[in-house]
Parts: sequence; structure tokens; C-alpha cells
Amino acid sequence: MNLTLWILQILLALHTAIGAVWKFSHSAEQTMPSLKAIPSGAWLTLSVVELAVALCLVFPAFYKPLSILVPVAAICIIADMLLLTGVHIFSGDSNYGPIGYWLVVALISAFIAYGRLTLKPF
Repeated sequence: MNLTLWILQILLALHTAIGAVWKFSHSAEQTMPSLKAIPSGAWLTLSVVELAVALCLVFPAFYKPLSILVPVAAICIIADMLLLTGVHIFSGDSNYGPIGYWLVVALISAFIAYGRLTLKPF
């Protein structure tokens, strides 16, 4: 179980870091028209938070006392994915494809948080 959680953490950290870099170079509206309600300042703030969260997912590999950061980071990713889902739903866009993607990422993050808090703490 520990190996599975580490693999998921690393993949989620890569996914989140790539998303953060994307946010630095593209506006919310360029990414998806339904996200145009997110102000550019908030969009860039999400990017900075996502970079920090990506680092928090892998820090315990180098320094064990920081292991509490993993479930906190996973919960932050869940909040981010649910925020994007909510903005997309309230935009009135009838394309529900991105919602499935965001919810899958949220579920993987929830599994990591649950796994590190309950199943296999560090």
C-alpha cells in the first residue's frame, strides 16, 4: 500500500506542477471559456498554491517530519478541483467532460489523503 500511495503522490505532484505552470502561461478563459469568471489574480494565486502543494506531496520522501503535509496537500487539491467543477457548472456550459476529469483527480487526492491519514501513515 505504501508503494501505491507513493506512486500516486508522485504522479499527482507531477500533474499538479504541470497544471500550475500551465496557469502561469494561460489565462482561465484561454484554458476553458467556462472558467472566465475566475479573476486573473486568483488564477495566478491558484498556480502558486498548486506549485506549493506539488512540493508538499513529495517532501516527506526527504524529510519525514513533514509527512502531515501530504494529506493537507491532497485536501487542497480536492478543494481546487471542486472549485473548478463548481465554476464550470455555474457558468452554464453544457460540456460536462471536464467535470469528470476534475472529479477523478479529486477522488485520487481523497484516496491519498485517506491513505496517509488512516491506511498507511508514514
